[in-house]
Amino acid sequence: MQQGSPPPPVDSGVSAFPGPEPSLPVLPELAEHLAADAGRAASEPLGGGTALREAACGYWARRGLAADPANVVAVPGAQPLLLALFASAGGEVLLTRPCAAWYGPLARLAGRLAYHVPVPAECGGVPDPFALLETVGRIRAEGGRPRFLVLSVADDTTGTVAPPEILHEVCEAAAAEELTVISDETWRDSRHDPHATVFVGPAEMYPDRVVVLADLAGGPAPAAWPAAVALFPRAAPGPVLRTRALSVLAALRAELPPPVAGAAAWALGEPAPVRARAAAAARLYASLTGAVHARITAAGAIVRPPQTGPHLYADLGELREPLARRGVTDSVDLERRLTAALGRPVLGGHRFGDEPDALRVRLSALSLLGTDDDLRRRALDDPDPPALPDVARALDALGAAFAELAGG
Repeated sequence: MQQGSPPPPVDSGVSAFPGPEPSLPVLPELAEHLAADAGRAASEPLGGGTALREAACGYWARRGLAADPANVVAVPGAQPLLLALFASAGGEVLLTRPCAAWYGPLARLAGRLAYHVPVPAECGGVPDPFALLETVGRIRAEGGRPRFLVLSVADDTTGTVAPPEILHEVCEAAAAEELTVISDETWRDSRHDPHATVFVGPAEMYPDRVVVLADLAGGPAPAAWPAAVALFPRAAPGPVLRTRALSVLAALRAELPPPVAGAAAWALGEPAPVRARAAAAARLYASLTGAVHARITAAGAIVRPPQTGPHLYADLGELREPLARRGVTDSVDLERRLTAALGRPVLGGHRFGDEPDALRVRLSALSLLGTDDDLRRRALDDPDPPALPDVARALDALGAAFAELAGG
């Protein structure tokens, strides 16, 4: 790479696109609403019906974002929506390193070059503001046109929440470079301690050029029922982006099935069962990720303290020498070794945009619960989920696998 040139585009082959993890058990009341609309034969309108879009507006209004149904789009999952956004405009895409595994492949499918920008030391999900400006400058110097910045304040990949002061600097940089920000806020309601961890989204700082995206799989809906909503800015380029995105979604026939749309509208209204499930899920994630964090840091891994959702992002760079003695020299080897040791998928950092030799992995605390819905229900209600016998055994296996890698 020549001096002063931008970083190479993301290698986003479809092989790096992992499937969804098992979700928490379906909320019974949500299943009832899905069943109630199972007999609907008429298609849901492209972009969502009025009831669903109004429910999404209420959801955002309760979080301080003014929303109009005319600026909302509902789709079967975040992936087709992000693909439609990337395909709706020219230019390059800027992603964080690391980022969600599906961002990069979608940019490639849309025919867009994507570039990673490193995250600050404090958190994942948002780029280091100085590195962002440097990357944009280099891309422009070589004739490129950076267009979209995708970020996630409550970050699923690293389990962190970006501090408002860092986000403010990122938004200032994005505004200076006239970037459109896509804010993936899927996990904002899964913060482990909402009173201690402040969530401020970019739409509150940079409202005219932020598209807010929320996938219901991060909250009340299982991943097997794909449903997501997006809020477009009222000012330009929001209406144009929305119209172009809807054109792409029309070509994909990306309409929500009517039963899922009805269930999603009910869930976005946040009745008592949904609020109770959200609180129970956040407690469960906090308990499990805290236990995982303690086990793997004891073995020498470096991990940012988890603050949201069920995931942690572990850096084993300090263990490079003992890992090399065991034939582990990159994240591909690390993924293979941990997957074999634990009997379940553990994804290496290369799937999230990291360099393969960085020796990083993403861990899911939900994997401690296996695929047994009964255990997951008990864990949601238990005051100490890590003490459940099945969970304790899974934690012991995890700790032993990391200790073995570290030479213990």
